Amino acid sequence: MVASWWSRARLGIFVHWTPASVPGWAPPYVAPDELPAEGRRAPLAWTAYAEWYENALRFPGSPVSAHHRATYGTRPYTAFGGDFNDALDSWDPAAWARGFRAAGARYAVLVTKHHDGFCLWPSEVANPHRTGWHTVRDVVGEFAEAVRAEGMRFGVHYSGGLDWTFDDRPIGTAADTVSAVPRGGYPAYADAQVRELIRRYHPDILWNDIAWPASRADVQRLIAYYRFTVPHGVVNDRLYPYTPMWRALRLPGVGALYDRRERRTVARGEGFVPRKPPYYDFRTPEFARCTGPDPYEITRGIDHSFGYNRNSPPEAFLGRDALEALVRETAAEGGNVLLNVGPRGEDATIPAEQRLRLEWLAELARRDGQSQTMSKDRPKFA
Repeated sequence: MVASWWSRARLGIFVHWTPASVPGWAPPYVAPDELPAEGRRAPLAWTAYAEWYENALRFPGSPVSAHHRATYGTRPYTAFGGDFNDALDSWDPAAWARGFRAAGARYAVLVTKHHDGFCLWPSEVANPHRTGWHTVRDVVGEFAEAVRAEGMRFGVHYSGGLDWTFDDRPIGTAADTVSAVPRGGYPAYADAQVRELIRRYHPDILWNDIAWPASRADVQRLIAYYRFTVPHGVVNDRLYPYTPMWRALRLPGVGALYDRRERRTVARGEGFVPRKPPYYDFRTPEFARCTGPDPYEITRGIDHSFGYNRNSPPEAFLGRDALEALVRETAAEGGNVLLNVGPRGEDATIPAEQRLRLEWLAELARRDGQSQTMSKDRPKFA
């Protein structure tokens, strides 16, 4: 049974903030069946998820590649890591936390390492492929302290299933995603980093993404360590253990069958709901509603991306009525909403379009009497 504090939370804030937030660009969302032929063959190269920028660069014909050539020339993606670190001088985690709390959030989950492998803490577990590929400032620790100071719970997101510093093959389809889970030294690396996060920060939520690169027994041991260290903690539903069968998805015929099934699911408008792994506390439908008896958390962006996308058109953003309905209806059904913000990489601020939605939620919380820390003024976000 999921922890009672999580069941009562109703609203959490997700934060995707990576070196991809510096270019902060992806093409607007296009329905899969409306993509050009090249996009239909490799839809993840045309994704509206701006945090997948580095992967989209590996497809010469993708919109991201065209944008990058026109804007940055031959500058490598790794250069954005330095820009990201430089911008941290102006970051104010306390202001973020105050704004999240005012919006009615009861917890906040920070992406500590996304698929590009960049760590938001100075990890003692060295990356053997990209030296210094992390923040100098302890972003995870400072964020955790700020969030907890506002009375919220703190969670860590970690991309266990993908790390492009260990396997940089282009990922164009769902089958490519599963077959690209790194092997070799990566399982030990990921296990050591997640244990470091648990040991250092005692996160209330352990939020893994995509899958886990090791066996079911390894997953069980990792969760046991987490539950021993953080007895009140909760685990999401994406710690799906590695199986050698995933390698078969690299075969053209097998991969095509898998992708065809995935395309049918998206075309029916069902969104993305992870398969159930052996161990989990709550489900995480992505840009989708959820059915069934399990505790669940709808996770989605304010627009069609998670990372900051300066190219999102106005119509991509949730309207006020839709946002309020999402939060209220999900709460009435007993679920949570994990609403994402994607800060800018160049100055460590939350974009105006996203700040406005948080302010709407603050007004909703004030009307519903849910916020205990609201001042009479509108919340200020950095």
